[in-house]
Amino acid sequence: MKKKIQNINKLLIDHFGIPERSKKLPDPLDIIIGTILSQNTNDKNSYKAFLNLKKSVKVWDDILKMKPSQVEKLIKVAGLGKQKSQAIINLLKNLKKDNGRISLNHIKKKNDEEIIDELTSHKGIGVKTASCVLLFALDRNICPVDTHVHRILNRIGLVKTATPEKTFYAIKNFIPEKSAHSIHTNLLRLGRKYCTPTNPKCYDCPIGSECNYPDKNYSNKRAINKNDFFLLDSIK
Repeated sequence: MKKKIQNINKLLIDHFGIPERSKKLPDPLDIIIGTILSQNTNDKNSYKAFLNLKKSVKVWDDILKMKPSQVEKLIKVAGLGKQKSQAIINLLKNLKKDNGRISLNHIKKKNDEEIIDELTSHKGIGVKTASCVLLFALDRNICPVDTHVHRILNRIGLVKTATPEKTFYAIKNFIPEKSAHSIHTNLLRLGRKYCTPTNPKCYDCPIGSECNYPDKNYSNKRAINKNDFFLLDSIK
């Protein structure tokens, strides 16, 4: 599997290039809040919600001084306001209770498995959210798996898994060193532009040589989606 992932990564880089990322790692708390907001919406709307929330407080502790309805209103643009506001408030309360302060800096000394276990112990935070913290805030060689990545890796035949979480664990130990960010971001680009949920654009797919999908679509050429905005690379 590792060799096939290496081949896919090379083909994606040849087509999309190496994705840019900030030289300075963002705060883990910023990343986890941003990822909570990104659930079931697009990156542009979740970024608007993140900025609304960030600009409304001096420090994240101030969220706990607000009424839940205020938080919900601030993040409304990202959808699922009640669910997401509860997850954020619950996380902040738990951090205050368990650590005496609202911060995730203590996880930096832990290994990947310990961090996943700790973060997913909070209601509303799953493996995908925890893995985004590992990759984007801590620069660990961990490839988060969302619906795009899950769909693509199953479609091309790399894995046969029923959920994104199962896909994550299936590939977790086979990601080539220092390539997780490139693989993750370029797979998202592939999912947006070519390997779409329906009517994939197989005629232009940059990883077609590595794909075992039996129902390839070589007809009806359509315009390529040019959306190249990524929430978690935009949080500084």
